Amino acid sequence: MSTSTKSASPPGVQDPPVPAPPRKPSARVTWRRALRRDWQLYSLAVLPLLFFLVFRYLPMLGNVIAFRRFEPGGSMFGEQWVGLRYVEMFLSDPTFWQVFRNTLWLGGLTLVFCFPVPIVLALLLNEVRRRSLKRFVQSVSYLPHFLSIVIVAGITLQILATDGPVNHVLGWFGHEEIRFIQEPEWFRTIYVGSEIWQTAGWGTILYLAALTTIDEDLYEAARIDGAGRWRQTWHVTLPGIRPTMITLLILNVGTFMAVGFEKVLLLYNPLTYQTSDVISTYVYRTGVESNSFSYAAAIGLFEAVIGLVLITSANQLSRRTVGTSLW
Repeated sequence: MSTSTKSASPPGVQDPPVPAPPRKPSARVTWRRALRRDWQLYSLAVLPLLFFLVFRYLPMLGNVIAFRRFEPGGSMFGEQWVGLRYVEMFLSDPTFWQVFRNTLWLGGLTLVFCFPVPIVLALLLNEVRRRSLKRFVQSVSYLPHFLSIVIVAGITLQILATDGPVNHVLGWFGHEEIRFIQEPEWFRTIYVGSEIWQTAGWGTILYLAALTTIDEDLYEAARIDGAGRWRQTWHVTLPGIRPTMITLLILNVGTFMAVGFEKVLLLYNPLTYQTSDVISTYVYRTGVESNSFSYAAAIGLFEAVIGLVLITSANQLSRRTVGTSLW
């Protein structure tokens, strides 16, 4: 029986040294090498990082005045530690809970109506075959996004004024004029309607980009199976853009409580506080106009905590149900 044996080296000849395995470069060396090689690209991130540091992270230090008594002209971080006194104050304040309900209403209506509209508009634009018509609709729908919120609010107020175009049209049909701006029950409709008009077109950009990544072979296979346009949309298009939809939904849920401060401030008035006053405007009036900075900081911190809980919960729920998450 033959056996395989390792050939021995001739006498007096040493075996060649076995080369050592290559050492894996450390992360620090790799980072330094990448920074030295692409420093021009990394330098572009300096200004955005400074912006977030100065205007986002450093102001977080001011949240400490939610637990300290702050007096204008005194210490920047408050004069005396008061614990949860201001938290207990706004939790027992009926006005705060009315403002909280208004915020939930406006945030919920904005999410329910403003989130699906860009998806529907993107699907409709995707079906348009005439390029000239498609470009015209896109230009008209994108335009409101580039208008200042002040201009949008001004247009809204002028259109819905008692002597505005809407009341003139109602007068032609024999209807009495409606005081849209002064009646509380109309504010939510006005706010959500103006928000849809301003954001719907711009929101379609991401969805149109996601539609271009869908494989055309999937549509061909669906047509072979006898699927019409509606079934192709339901079984191919919507699943194809689902990751984009989930990502934007999570981001929208995270800003659920941060209802547009500027637009509400420009559209509301004391007659409509019953339905229009939200947490951000209440914090503005309490802190800036009434100089109750510690009380306003406590309310703002409460709103931020709720937003953090919402976006974290939405992310976890999305990961467990559909397998897509933001992080």
